[in-house]
Amino acid sequence: MALTNKVLRVNLSNGTCESEATNAEWAKKYLGQRGLATKYMVEEVDPKVDALSADNKLIFATGPLTGTAAPTSGRWSVITKSPLTGAIACSNSGGFFGAEMKNAGWDMIIFEGKSDGPVYLDITNDQAELKDASNMWGKTVWETEDMLREIRGDNDIRCASIGPAGESGVLFAAVVNDKDRAAGRSGVGTVMGSKNLKAIAVRGTVGTQVGDAMKFMQAAGAAKQILADNAVTGEGLPTYGTQVLMNVINETGALPTRNANDVQFEGASKIGGEAMHEIRESDGQANLVSNNACFGCPISCARISKIDPEHFTVKGRPEYQINSGGLEYESAWSLGAATGVDDLEALTYCNFICNELGMDPISLGSTIAAAMDLYKEGAITDEDTGGMKLEFGNTKALVAIVEATGRGEGFGVEIGQGSRRMCEKYGRPELSMTVKSQEFPAYDPRGIQGMGLTYATSNRGACHLRSYTVASEVLGISEKTDPLTPDGKAGLVKAFQDATAVVDSSGTCIFTTFALTMDDIAPMIDADLEGDWSSETLMELGERVWNLERKFNMDAGLTAADDTLPQRLLKEAAKTGPAKGKVNELDKMLPEYYELRGWTADGVPSNETLDRLKL
Repeated sequence: MALTNKVLRVNLSNGTCESEATNAEWAKKYLGQRGLATKYMVEEVDPKVDALSADNKLIFATGPLTGTAAPTSGRWSVITKSPLTGAIACSNSGGFFGAEMKNAGWDMIIFEGKSDGPVYLDITNDQAELKDASNMWGKTVWETEDMLREIRGDNDIRCASIGPAGESGVLFAAVVNDKDRAAGRSGVGTVMGSKNLKAIAVRGTVGTQVGDAMKFMQAAGAAKQILADNAVTGEGLPTYGTQVLMNVINETGALPTRNANDVQFEGASKIGGEAMHEIRESDGQANLVSNNACFGCPISCARISKIDPEHFTVKGRPEYQINSGGLEYESAWSLGAATGVDDLEALTYCNFICNELGMDPISLGSTIAAAMDLYKEGAITDEDTGGMKLEFGNTKALVAIVEATGRGEGFGVEIGQGSRRMCEKYGRPELSMTVKSQEFPAYDPRGIQGMGLTYATSNRGACHLRSYTVASEVLGISEKTDPLTPDGKAGLVKAFQDATAVVDSSGTCIFTTFALTMDDIAPMIDADLEGDWSSETLMELGERVWNLERKFNMDAGLTAADDTLPQRLLKEAAKTGPAKGKVNELDKMLPEYYELRGWTADGVPSNETLDRLKL
């Protein structure tokens, strides 16, 4: 019932906006958001399409729980073919945009074609219109959102937009909503920019309705209580955000440092969650101002920070002396440990820039780290960088190259192509820490074996959010497994992947799974929608979504050869920590994974698997 049963189809080439019914049969098999939008992509887009051509499509999607009273119901996704990876892209975001879109009455917005000039989509409930955005082109995300609110004369609208990074072709450009929440990975903002689509502004007053309100509220209430009582979702994440992990993962010996040359960072304690709480001597304030929550979220893991006004990045620049989105673990790692920089204020500034200009901080920081490795090895010089000394630990160089990348200037143009393309250009492809051309996140697979298999098999390129085995291997949720052994990790990864596909299709946040099981999630969906939505039904649905994505990728030209890791992780042993002497044992895990998936030895879903899943 909390599907609106309406899809907004926007043809950018001819300027039309038309409503159509959500495909009910597909919704029964794929639920919503990630699953349902992927089904639309598979049916409507040639997998071999040029990601930046008018023939690619861009889908904004909500789930059946988005905008409801379910905990963490602010999630929404952007689905397209990635220009960074050539694979299916599904990038998830929080904030308030998704709930507003749902409350306006839309399950999905499908953008087709390409506009002749810059436009934005203006939505008020069932009224949708493309409008000129020429005066917004070149503006930052922050400026664009302020302009839209002024144009609408309504501070209650919600906005999603791209910044200069998406306009200039940075291949890991993000779609940013609510100024500091983002569909960050895989270049979904780049596709949006290629279509000359600057922004979406939406106001929704229709509201949402669930199937059985009493059952739904009981199930949602029970889920909220479980989240409140859990040590991670009720204490750790509200207090420190995802930054609670910085020192934990460093001690585990799985913090990729200086482009994964090392697995531990000596400056970790200076850039972690605890450090954000420390009072500065300069102004008597802490980096952390407060925590923050997305729509319907009882966890409140987001951070609001303010940079030291005397810090070189913001001194004399009042526009950055503001309270805005602070560091999360992934951004603190990528901009910090990966580059060898331990200046908390500088990292916070770089994070502000990522939000303002619209970039994925994971790919950005990792690509800068690869450039620093190239510089160390002499593969690039001051002549290439325009005099910028891209040395590990060089804070001012980090700040300068982040700004240049977002603006599409100087050596920032090379950074904006991602580390694989950059490293290949300069003759050292092995220095790119990527899978399927996407930079891997803040967990070294030598110290957390399951994450190696997670990265290698992820359908959107290296990603932690497709199978967060850290929960089991490090945190002991829901059972503790040994991070240093490959044994049993194939089954663990498959289970995490299938469950995550369900959560991503529901409209809720994957962080709930630190506390909630599928038996806690299923009752909310079952009370919301018609039909049988048992745990078993949902897990089969998750498996179906995973295999559908896999099929799209293989039709796009990816093969089992792409299910691998950088040679550094397979050949160069960890130098310190609990994982000292270890490499990732992907060769032991991958064949078992294929077998458990019901795929051939070449990683192709078998006919039996496709038939069983009704694909």
